[in-house]
Amino acid sequence: MTTVAPTSSTASSTDTAADPQIVAAIVTALCEVVGQDLTDVTADTRLFDDLSLDSTAVLGLLMALEDALEMEVDPESLQQHHLESVGALAGFIAESR
Repeated sequence: MTTVAPTSSTASSTDTAADPQIVAAIVTALCEVVGQDLTDVTADTRLFDDLSLDSTAVLGLLMALEDALEMEVDPESLQQHHLESVGALAGFIAESR
């Protein structure tokens, strides 16, 4: 059994267990925000490094997700590591619902 030290990079360890419906909603919202089809996006796709999102795009993404998933994102509980990848964001949303 391998033990992983808790760091911000451990968010990717939950990516593979991300809810597929939430991941699909995130991909749909990302397509709307960036204005193009994103066929290669997976739970491991990094929002800033792979998709080059900026803070304005992230706000648009969160607003689109709130509408699509009929939820509200609590900005006080949202942290940088929740935005590292699609899977990390899906995990945050699953915990917030």
